[in-house]
Amino acid sequence: MASRLADDRACLSAFIAFHAAEVLAGVKPGNLVTIHDKVHPCGRNLLRLWRRYGTGLLKNSPLAAEELRHGTGSVLIYLYRPDLLETLLCSGRVRNFLRRAGYAPFGNSRDALDLLSRRFEQEDFPHEIGIFLGYPLKDVAGFMGWAAIPFSSPGPWKIYGRPDRSLELAACHRACRRRMAQELENGNDPCRCLMESRLGWEPLPQPWAASA
Repeated sequence: MASRLADDRACLSAFIAFHAAEVLAGVKPGNLVTIHDKVHPCGRNLLRLWRRYGTGLLKNSPLAAEELRHGTGSVLIYLYRPDLLETLLCSGRVRNFLRRAGYAPFGNSRDALDLLSRRFEQEDFPHEIGIFLGYPLKDVAGFMGWAAIPFSSPGPWKIYGRPDRSLELAACHRACRRRMAQELENGNDPCRCLMESRLGWEPLPQPWAASA
């Protein structure tokens, strides 16, 4: 698909829209995306395009971006929807969880992201990132060993306890990706796909608060 996109901005927009499809659709607060400093077969370097156009492309999008780690030849970016992240962090259960993880006190999502960024500077991969990715709370707690919940399924993330709700959420994420891929393959403007939540998916109610 990239070879068919003559415009650099369209190429970067298509990449972001696909990798943040479930975030744009409102069923996930954020995704982690790694952009590498390398030339692809189409002749483009996505990291250079991100540096040049990223801020401008997201300006009119529901998405925001936080660069969490700069490696040798790559950058790790948290692509998120501020409205969904703020709703997530208003959950008492989520705030209590993050407080236990050392995120106290924080007033709003900006404070929490600043703390998360510092964690990425201090640790290889802080496990509480699962909260910011909208994984069910029981799965994050089980993975971190904070709850005596049995492992039940590998899934796209490690699932603990009853798997039904988590697997339903994962299936919804995959469906959003498929729908976005189809939108792009059908020739829809990637910049438009990035600016609008056009996928028609109803958000699942507070998946991060799913109980065991």
